[in-house]
Amino acid sequence: MDVRHAIHHTQAETLGTEDLRRHFLVTDLFRPGEVSATLTHYERMMVLGIMPGDGPLVLDPALGGPVGTSYLLERREFGAVSIGGPVRIVADGVTYDLDFQEAVYLGQGTKDVSFESLDPLRPAKLFAASCPAHVRHPSRKITVADASPAPMGSPASANERVIYKYVHPGLMPTCQLVLGLTRLSTGSVWNTMPCHTHDRRMEAYFYFELPADGMVVHLMGRPQATRHVIVRNEEAVVSPPWSIHSGAATSAYAFIWAMAGENQVFSDMDHVAMGDLR
Repeated sequence: MDVRHAIHHTQAETLGTEDLRRHFLVTDLFRPGEVSATLTHYERMMVLGIMPGDGPLVLDPALGGPVGTSYLLERREFGAVSIGGPVRIVADGVTYDLDFQEAVYLGQGTKDVSFESLDPLRPAKLFAASCPAHVRHPSRKITVADASPAPMGSPASANERVIYKYVHPGLMPTCQLVLGLTRLSTGSVWNTMPCHTHDRRMEAYFYFELPADGMVVHLMGRPQATRHVIVRNEEAVVSPPWSIHSGAATSAYAFIWAMAGENQVFSDMDHVAMGDLR
């Protein structure tokens, strides 16, 4: 497991390209037959890439070691979105079959978890996030319809998009995890602009559906001292509470956003005026 410690904004503003990438960019998320996990010290969120191989892939109890538990979800909750072929998830004997762009939430205390591709020609892939939990909430599958797709933006501002809210208080209770997906329309490239920060929670962005030669220029940092990170397909960026999280890409794309912190209200944002960006 990769462990990322928290960085103060004054330190981040002294970092060069490689150090920014080392602290905030998460790469190599998907390897057949493996679970890739990165533990951050921002709200103790963990981001995971899950890619079953020829048979079931078990969520190894050893993943609980770095968080001081006998298995990963002993004191954690978990949300995952399917971005590949159909996948079967078995959690403490309960089966959840997910198609593309469906999600699952697993409550605190879920012990035995496995993932299995259902179509050998279309390998399963899941992007997941996990954060500390103080009480068990019911596990459940979340469909695209459950996520209440909401069109936003416009072609004129190059940000026409649809937002899907999978894990959020309006649909289901969680301890702190909020999780969703945004898909940009063809011809639109900007996400989260005008931008914002939210000091009461952190966020992670996972970018996907980019062509092999495509990229996102992800903007981060304090509004008055922005930095950028070049992000490729199926890579993630960790966004501290003090940082904006916006970007523009070379083509349309999708991204999954996962948040953890003490406020789950989606609209709890500190908006930044366009003229204040530096």
